[in-house]
Amino acid sequence: MTDAAAAIAQLMDSDSYRRAVATLDAEHDRTVEDIIRLTEIPSPPFGEEVRARAYLDLFRAHGLAETEQDGIGNVLGLRRGSGNGALIVVAAHLDTVFPAGTDVRVRREGTKLFAPGVGDDTRGLAVLLAFIRAMDAAGIRTRDDILFVGDVGEEGLGDLRGVRHLFTEGKYRDRIKAFFTVDSPDQDSIATSGVGSKRYRITFRGPGGHSYGAFGLVNPMFAMGHAMHEFSRIQVPARPRTTFCASVCGGGTSVNAIPNEAWMEADLRSVDPAELARLEAQFLAIVDFAVQAENHARSTAQGPITVERQVIGDRPAGSTPTDSDIVRLSTAALRAHGFDPRHEASSTDANIPMSLGIPAIKIGSGGRGGRAHSLEEWIDVDREPSVRGMAASLTAILAMAGVEG
Repeated sequence: MTDAAAAIAQLMDSDSYRRAVATLDAEHDRTVEDIIRLTEIPSPPFGEEVRARAYLDLFRAHGLAETEQDGIGNVLGLRRGSGNGALIVVAAHLDTVFPAGTDVRVRREGTKLFAPGVGDDTRGLAVLLAFIRAMDAAGIRTRDDILFVGDVGEEGLGDLRGVRHLFTEGKYRDRIKAFFTVDSPDQDSIATSGVGSKRYRITFRGPGGHSYGAFGLVNPMFAMGHAMHEFSRIQVPARPRTTFCASVCGGGTSVNAIPNEAWMEADLRSVDPAELARLEAQFLAIVDFAVQAENHARSTAQGPITVERQVIGDRPAGSTPTDSDIVRLSTAALRAHGFDPRHEASSTDANIPMSLGIPAIKIGSGGRGGRAHSLEEWIDVDREPSVRGMAASLTAILAMAGVEG
């Protein structure tokens, strides 16, 4: 087993590494400019195309090989190694949670940048470019090829579709030996476990009618309310952490009408696939019971309550062992730069490779930030902590890819 601390110390003691870090520092202002430029290109859910085209142009300008957009919209660029190794993926996601029309102009106050999506994950996209420039300026040649990726569909109902495509249909899928997603500024944690989730839209339908004249007919709203109440009473373990939420609902046409339709959306999560499957089975059984109960409680003379179950999100759970090279080298790299990272569970692009048994982690892009997924999202681009954080992640990537010479 590799002595991670010794490997990191040896890497950091090399002249090429010091040149790379010096480039991160010298080009810090350019990295900030990249953050601002990319943040101000709207990239709403399922609307990443304009930002993707701009990012592809930047990959080409940075001299990457085999630059392209794949079939689902991911932006790919290859930095070839010596040809003696496999392939490492370093990714950041192109999409934000904010809908089309959101004001994404960046407001600067001192060293802080404020804008929706500026830290999650636009800073990550800019930092990938900084890594490429630093490696090129230092003349670093890695053993493994490094595939840089700006991926689509990480957030919300995007359901990790970009990375899912990369690993199931992408042309590099059989070569990938490890995966880094550079997501959020935080360097105080490394995501080594992927929180799995199942998301449902449940639609209850019935005959409907006048609230007075048709009183006594089955009511989809009552069935939904019954299901929500029973759903709220499910008992889940604290360890492995398992959670659930009734999150969005709607239906009906008028205050004086029995609705023809009512619907709810639910989010089910666990770090353990077996617990997630158990929770899902309980939830679906509750839905079926609520339908049966309503059909038994009121008249079905004009038709019964029926239900449609639509899966709107399916993120697999998974984990990367803490004794794997990617975790040990990354932990040692962050510690060597003054961080004390905890290993945590999160829901990120790394879920997909983790679920396939491919070593994968989420690591930070450096600096500080806050209020992610809000209109007041911010990052701090103060030079020293930003460069130190970027250097830590670059060290982890280089250690995993192997540096020649």
